[in-house]
Amino acid sequence: MAEVISIPRQVLHQEVATRLRQRIVEGHIAPGAKLNERELSESLKVSRTPLREAIKMLAAEGLVELLPNRGAVAVQLSEQDVADTFDVIAGLEGQAGELAAQRITDSELSELKALHYEMLAAYTRRDLSTYYRINAQIHTLINLAAGNAVLTQTWRTVNARLQSLRFRSNFDADKWTRAVDEHERMVALLAKRDAAGMRAVMVEHLQHKRDAVLELMRSGRLLHPAAQEQQG
Repeated sequence: MAEVISIPRQVLHQEVATRLRQRIVEGHIAPGAKLNERELSESLKVSRTPLREAIKMLAAEGLVELLPNRGAVAVQLSEQDVADTFDVIAGLEGQAGELAAQRITDSELSELKALHYEMLAAYTRRDLSTYYRINAQIHTLINLAAGNAVLTQTWRTVNARLQSLRFRSNFDADKWTRAVDEHERMVALLAKRDAAGMRAVMVEHLQHKRDAVLELMRSGRLLHPAAQEQQG
């Protein structure tokens, strides 16, 4: 008789959170949309208990709002919210980039370069989902290389609100290419331990993200491509 392997509850709801986070970030669940527990339980093939625990995790991250009488909805930011939050994240990433250039170890730099080449491969394939996942790892590594736990925790909290918008900022081919070029510069500046240059390129990178997202919001194109096709 085959052995039945049970998945610990904590591991299960973290796995559910990962899958649900991806759906929100990639726009399969639109900003402002209600999270239907019955439909999500069926599509994710889990019971409602780990699903509710996962939703609480995403609410703590800022990806989901828990509203009275409405339940959980995917967070929806106004233009002013977006502009204000990107201003903050640009400052945090600029500081992280400056400190990382001063403190990054050779092993961290090697890891970052390896991730960068993986990201370039995803860009070449136009695999936005994989590209974004690796891109997020790179930004996390830069923050960790800064060696400031308070800065990293603050960055994680603020960045959580922007994950889905950062993903969408690459819908435009030219802006995606520019983002890749900026990442090339980041790797080179870290290798040279150029702290001032790294701060400047990180701030520039986030300001370009902000401008791309605001442009999409104002044009009404801030949707996942699949959602756009459904509405088109």
